Parts: sequence; structure tokens; C-alpha cells
Amino acid sequence: MDLKDLYRDVILDHNRHPRNFGRLSEENRVAEGHNPLCGDRLTVSLRLDGERIADIRFEGKGCAISTASASLMTEAVKGKPRAEVQTLFQQVHALLTGGAAADAALGKLAALSGVREFPARVKCASLCWHTLNAALERGAAATVSTE
Repeated sequence: MDLKDLYRDVILDHNRHPRNFGRLSEENRVAEGHNPLCGDRLTVSLRLDGERIADIRFEGKGCAISTASASLMTEAVKGKPRAEVQTLFQQVHALLTGGAAADAALGKLAALSGVREFPARVKCASLCWHTLNAALERGAAATVSTE
């Protein structure tokens, strides 16, 4: 099995069985994201404990890339401090836009590297990250769009 097959399997698994799917009952940050180009809509809810993401969940409807990316993101950022989440956001953005190669330090997030071969899908993969960023920066009831 080559790396592309492995990455594709990770994306398919996270789309079929998204982790941390559903609304968080005791969130203190929430944001909504919308990608009008393909119709993806998602809500990211999280509980910030000081500067650390104590818990995070997402819900909504989207394409396979959008759902898988949100699932992978929630796994990657849960329990992490804001500063580390910001660094991850920048690394994933560079990965998606072709500014960086897949790095082993990204773990499963490296599976998103194949998206850059399909420029129209980059917004699908990055929607959840921009939505998380809005929740962290603006707090309750933030909204973000990829347009």
C-alpha cells in the first residue's frame, strides 16, 4: 500500500465514522462555517479551559473532505493549548495550499495533503479550521464563510 492509498483510507474512514460528531452540551465557544461553493455547513462547539481546548465537537452536513477534515481536526486539537492549535492551523493551511510537504509531525492530518491536487476542494478541507479559528478569536456565535 502506498502513501496515497493510506491517506485516502484515513479520509474515507473519518468521513464514514466521524470522531467528535454532535453538539457539545457545555460549550463556551461556538462558530458556524459555510462553504457556499459546495454547500458545506458546519458548527464547531468547544469548551475552553483557560487557554486549553478541553473538549470540541462539530456537527453539520458537508462533502467527504469537509467531514473528514473536521473529524481529523477535532482529534488533533482536543486537549491542546491555543498557541499549539494556532501553529497546527498554520501548518495545515500550508499543507493544503502547497506551501509545505506532508510532515510526520502532523500525524493523521497529513492525510489532507492530497487535497491540494484538487484546488476547488481546499476550501472544503479548510472550512473547519477557519471555523475553529473564529470560535477561538470571536467567542460565542461567530460565523465564517469561505467566500
